[in-house]
Amino acid sequence: MAEAGTGFLEQLKSCIVWSWTYLWTLWFFIMLFLVYILRVPLKINDNLTTVSMFLNTLTPKFYVALTGTSSLISGLILVSTTSINITLEFDFDIQNCISGFMQINRYLFFFCKLSFAAHKIYSLCVCLLLTECKVWRNPLNLFRGAEYNRYTWVTGREPLTYYDMNLSAQDHQTFFTCDTDHLRPADAIMQKAWRERNPQARISAAHEALELNECATAYILLAEEEATTIVEAEKLFKQALKAGEGCYRRSQQLQHHGAQYEAQHRRDTNVLVYIKRRLAMCARKLGRTREAVKMMRDLMKEFPLLSMFNIHENLLEALLELQAYADVQAVLAKYDDISLPKSATICYTAALLKARAVSDKFSPEAASRRGLSTAEMNAVEAIHRAVEFNPHVPKYLLEMKSLILPPEHILKRGDSEAIAYAFFHLQHWKRVEGALNLLHCTWEGTFRMIPYPLEKGHLFYPYPICTETADRELLPSFHEVSVYPKKELPFFILFTAGLCSFTAMLALLTHQFPELMGVFAKAFLSTLFAPLNFVMEKVESILPSSLWHQLTRI
Repeated sequence: MAEAGTGFLEQLKSCIVWSWTYLWTLWFFIMLFLVYILRVPLKINDNLTTVSMFLNTLTPKFYVALTGTSSLISGLILVSTTSINITLEFDFDIQNCISGFMQINRYLFFFCKLSFAAHKIYSLCVCLLLTECKVWRNPLNLFRGAEYNRYTWVTGREPLTYYDMNLSAQDHQTFFTCDTDHLRPADAIMQKAWRERNPQARISAAHEALELNECATAYILLAEEEATTIVEAEKLFKQALKAGEGCYRRSQQLQHHGAQYEAQHRRDTNVLVYIKRRLAMCARKLGRTREAVKMMRDLMKEFPLLSMFNIHENLLEALLELQAYADVQAVLAKYDDISLPKSATICYTAALLKARAVSDKFSPEAASRRGLSTAEMNAVEAIHRAVEFNPHVPKYLLEMKSLILPPEHILKRGDSEAIAYAFFHLQHWKRVEGALNLLHCTWEGTFRMIPYPLEKGHLFYPYPICTETADRELLPSFHEVSVYPKKELPFFILFTAGLCSFTAMLALLTHQFPELMGVFAKAFLSTLFAPLNFVMEKVESILPSSLWHQLTRI
């Protein structure tokens, strides 16, 4: 019953908040209607005539003073924004755009003295220029044939969107093709296969290429899309590794003979790295975690410059599975650097390690009495840092939202990245005793430190406003996309604003139409007290008159 009552109150509160959020236009039109009805008593026409006469009597000195004031305000805004630009290290092009916006602001201020509103519009324009929603390849993406397609067979729903698969097709054409493919029949067939939209056509083209030659990219396609189990995919990747190593050795000897040979060697390098990484992922999925860790370490040593594959995130997940927390810390020390791009895996893994040191003994009641210790403060700050980077992850880790299969591409700081991280790392958080409890008690405190509106961040750049649109393209339609938590006004403020508006409206109507409002008030009060009067009459008829007389005397 208590839960039902709480749920009803929450629904009532949400309805009132919704009404004040979206029905403000109704109040606006009501006020316009009242102004129109009361235009004669309020003498609006006479007031407008007086204002127009006042404006006609203004001298040129007034306009000169207005222009000087607006220029002064524009100069102050220019100085403040210049200091912000220096702090955030904007590039030259954005600074030129800001200069253009400042020229526009000068003209705006010439006609309007609403400096606060103009500054908000300016800030929004700058944020739009700074927003960049770059989509990244998911380093832990699943296998289409062995995992995504099996989900489709069981549920009948497509886990991947057309936009996501189209990005994968572009990645395959970038990594697995080069300009000299037309010189080799098998590679020419595969170059067309990567552009095919029909999966069966791609698989048929791969088989056709293998009939002509041992083609590494053909084996990759079959392992990704035709193999129905991880074991089958691993066998095909081993065949691809044998063919890919041969091509890599041959192109390595010829890479300095010209631009075409260099492009072919770059393609063969990408193919070899991709195969080895997927073989390591197969070993991880089949339970051979130590073997997978060794393969990833060897791959990172052999090709240290190919950071675009983000192999260190695969390594972090495998080390967490082994509970090798010292090795995880060593990897974080190398990649959790201020000069390197961040990710949810980096930030939340760092938070997990710091939470691990205090989570087993953490108690909110004890912390509120004695305060946080240094280790607990470090853990809370790490959680706040991670939540600021991606605020969508905690709901998945705390199982407040249901997980789906992660997409093949993710948007950093978006819902897609949160799903990809929680899908693989939820088990690691559950394994650390008390870690999820510490996260549950502290993650919402992050938003108290972030300025509102989101014109700047606390530890990172302001949260981009385009993530919701990009995530809707990456995630399937049956998933409810998580959005940035909105800082809503307290319910008391909304209730007070509504009560004040209603009282002001009644006061205005009573002042203009006292007799009519008196009749309305009497009718309203009589209607309101009609049930009470009815109950009192029934009570009087039932109770003896002597008893009622004694009660009235008391």
